[in-house]
Amino acid sequence: MSFLRKLLGNGIRPAREIVLLCEKLLAERSEYTSTPLAGQALTAYAALDERGREEFFDILAREYSPSPDAVGAAAAAYQADPSPEKLIELQSVIEPRRQELFRRLNMAPGGTAALMAMRRYLLEKSNPAWRAIDADLKHLLRSWFNRGFLRLERIDWRTSALVLEQIIEYEAVHAIQGWRDLRRRLAADRRCFAFFHPQLPDQPIIFIEVALTRGMSAHVQPLIDVRAPVGAPEGADCAMFYSITNCQEALRGISFGNLLIKQVAEELKREFPHLRRFATLSPIPGFRQWLDKNCDAPTLARIADPAWHLGDVPDELRLKLMRLCAYYLVHSKQPAGSEAQRQEPLDAVARFHLGNGAAMERLNWMGDTSETGIARSAGIMVNYVYWLPEVERNHERYFREHHVAASPAVEKLARECPLAREHLGRNTGQAG
Repeated sequence: MSFLRKLLGNGIRPAREIVLLCEKLLAERSEYTSTPLAGQALTAYAALDERGREEFFDILAREYSPSPDAVGAAAAAYQADPSPEKLIELQSVIEPRRQELFRRLNMAPGGTAALMAMRRYLLEKSNPAWRAIDADLKHLLRSWFNRGFLRLERIDWRTSALVLEQIIEYEAVHAIQGWRDLRRRLAADRRCFAFFHPQLPDQPIIFIEVALTRGMSAHVQPLIDVRAPVGAPEGADCAMFYSITNCQEALRGISFGNLLIKQVAEELKREFPHLRRFATLSPIPGFRQWLDKNCDAPTLARIADPAWHLGDVPDELRLKLMRLCAYYLVHSKQPAGSEAQRQEPLDAVARFHLGNGAAMERLNWMGDTSETGIARSAGIMVNYVYWLPEVERNHERYFREHHVAASPAVEKLARECPLAREHLGRNTGQAG
């Protein structure tokens, strides 16, 4: 190929070996021969320095993309004759050669992990010229990591130390302070579940932590207190999902949480048929930042001190912040993106749980009094409830109408917020 002659002629040494191996791999028809070739190519990639990697991805972006002329001709042919045959031809022309290259590289032992490392590198660099390569890898990883390949496992004290160490390391919501803390989170009144993939048997993909409680929890500190007495799970009537963590940065943008929550709920229901409620105790990560732009200066001044919440907080301030938080969760939308995205909640955690079919049940004053909780959400947390008979209906309504399913109590707080009058006026003006 012309680009290979140019590559060899220019003597681009760091990328030359791997590109030649990739071309041999694409030309090979024998699976027996392809596997060692794929391994050699991945070994060559691992040996590249920074400049070599940049050259390699530049070549993938430039030389392994579809031909614009071929795509245009195939699209015109399909438009003139929209038959299945023409559609297949168009699909064949549109698919980049690098997708087939990635499929073949995946044949090597450790190929999936190596391709995930490639995507981590692409995400880290955020080079606009490599965006299509990232899209190709994301497309393939979504296929390879679909639910049919994932294995749900309960994490307990008998789980391998290698996995337990990763649970401690990856926990992103409420940090685990060593082995004693982890052991308490795996006690009889707690559950932890994770998804695993056959190609990464000792690496959790995503995990969720659950507390079995009597009544719906309003405060997270008792749930993560290593000194808290262990309760009897037989007496619990509520499963509280208090932390969910994605472990693999390379799988960013591929959703597993909705599958995990629903399957864990089913597992818990089988183990504890007496459970009546499945709920979260969730952070509100964007609320404090939103307040800085939407709240009056006197109120902001009152909560500027990091220790403002210590001691007695006036009822007037507490109620004002709760109303603002309810308004934020129910009415604040994303400012950018597609038309559909601009109708979705601004809060990422709300988008996740509402999109999964949960309903916003209750706001909890000082639900998280940690430094992080005060800094990101003024200490307020929210319970989302997964009513199993209503999950599918809520899910469909959210994606069809962008409906925020909220309890009367949360809706009342949102209505009482002064910003609600402005919101109602804007909507009335648009309707008129």
